Amino acid sequence: MTTQEFINQNLDADIRRLALAHAGRKDIDLPYALDQIAGRQTARTKLPRWAATEGIIYPPHISMEQCSSQQTAMYKAAVARRLITELPVLPVLPANPSTLVDLTGGFGVDFSYLAPLFGKAVYIERQSRLCDISRHNMAALGISQAEVVCGDCGQIMKEISHATLVYADPARRSQSGGRTFAIADCTPDVLSMRDMLLEKADYVMIKLSPMLDWRKAAADMGPHVGEVHIVSAGNECKELLLVLSRKYTKIERICCVNDGQEFTFTPEELSRCSQFYHNSQPSQPFQAATPAFLYEPNASLMKAGCFALLEQRYAARQISRDSHLFSSPVEIPRFPGRGFAIRAVTTMNKRGLKAALGGISQANVSVRNFPLPADALKKKLKLRDGGTTYIFGTTTEDGRHVLLICEKNDKTKTIRQ
Repeated sequence: MTTQEFINQNLDADIRRLALAHAGRKDIDLPYALDQIAGRQTARTKLPRWAATEGIIYPPHISMEQCSSQQTAMYKAAVARRLITELPVLPVLPANPSTLVDLTGGFGVDFSYLAPLFGKAVYIERQSRLCDISRHNMAALGISQAEVVCGDCGQIMKEISHATLVYADPARRSQSGGRTFAIADCTPDVLSMRDMLLEKADYVMIKLSPMLDWRKAAADMGPHVGEVHIVSAGNECKELLLVLSRKYTKIERICCVNDGQEFTFTPEELSRCSQFYHNSQPSQPFQAATPAFLYEPNASLMKAGCFALLEQRYAARQISRDSHLFSSPVEIPRFPGRGFAIRAVTTMNKRGLKAALGGISQANVSVRNFPLPADALKKKLKLRDGGTTYIFGTTTEDGRHVLLICEKNDKTKTIRQ
């Protein structure tokens, strides 16, 4: 049996059992086979286009874990496409003279979605094995303009005279393998390369850890940051993207995205709303009459912290300034987050709880600004996890601990604001 035959026969097999059952075999390259089987299984959900392409070679697990998903790669390509259209119209030149330089090629997922937008696309990677894989995979994907270069991106970039877009996804692991988040601690150090990149490229796009504070990250990268993108998928914050260019002198847009939801604002809008909100008197204590509706912003909006702006745009009010949950007497079908219909509101008083929870034995419990963690609250309420009921524990502006008992409202889909 060849290694490829072994892979084809075990595409759906459990990797751990497969490794144990075939340990010691000499007729196949078992480590390689396991990487391919595990990689394709991951790609079916993370990279469906790649999984559907014959001949793709997958790297070891850590590269699959760290690479972008198809969804986030497509978003970056959409941003790049818009940026290109905003460039000045040039004199008559050969067709598509634009150039992409990816400083941190890795497995090549982001590169594979960005490269088709450009006449020339240069992939740079220090690891020769990843370079070999990418040469093979870009050909399999039909990306003919790809040029794979193995070496140090800093040295190679010095030899490049101009690029339309430079893209970088600095490695967020130290030499010892531990996670690191500060921009200057990542590899390559794009902070020290910043001036050179801005001199040579029309645009620089940098992917950073979602753990970073976007305000500090933008400030650290200097005054030429023009766009901040907080990117989530499945309501999980995945990455922070900064777009830099010499043409920018300040941040012109902050964009929060989660699946099909997109919410864009300027720093000036955010500042005006925040000042008004924090200088105003607290609103009347929360008293939810039913029917009423509850809204929870998506992960990108939570990360951005633009709660006052959400209040203004959607005429919803926060239950308290620390809850980040919004209520409205009317439905808001375009709210960028999850929506719920409030069925009952109760305090932790036993009598009120019994009446509000009558007949409920199963619920999805979460808390925001509440004295108990979600698991402890669920245990106290003697509820099993799951079902169609959603219970939010939170604290009102006047300090009351309340439970909001809700059902999902599916009218909060879509959304470009």
